[in-house]
Amino acid sequence: MHEVVVIDYGLGNLLSICRGLEYCGASVKITKDHQTILKAAKVILPGVGSFPHGMAELKNQGLDSVLREVIKKGTKILGICLGMQLLLDESEEFELTAGLGFIPGRVIPIPSYTRNGQTIKIPHIGWNIIEINKKISG
Repeated sequence: MHEVVVIDYGLGNLLSICRGLEYCGASVKITKDHQTILKAAKVILPGVGSFPHGMAELKNQGLDSVLREVIKKGTKILGICLGMQLLLDESEEFELTAGLGFIPGRVIPIPSYTRNGQTIKIPHIGWNIIEINKKISG
């Protein structure tokens, strides 16, 4: 059985994540306890909400430094929704905010215009046509 720790920093869809993991056969522990997180073999950082608020909560609870230790140890970590965004260097959501810096990059807004200037409804819900551009090398 796989043991997974889900971090509770006040902004996660914890029950849905736990039920999904349990359905797949995992043993799940929800916690904000630093030692439990540091001992975990696998860690999930969930999240629902804004990037600045998420980073503030991680820092307020000292979980940003715990996550840095988790990464140094080589523990497997998965970010879901906001949790995935927080793993990046920074975000432009509301204000430029530093992230955890585990993945190089910046979270940017979805463009509200297409390449040819047409307005895109944000948030977008529905179906679209996907264009695949293949580059042939060689």
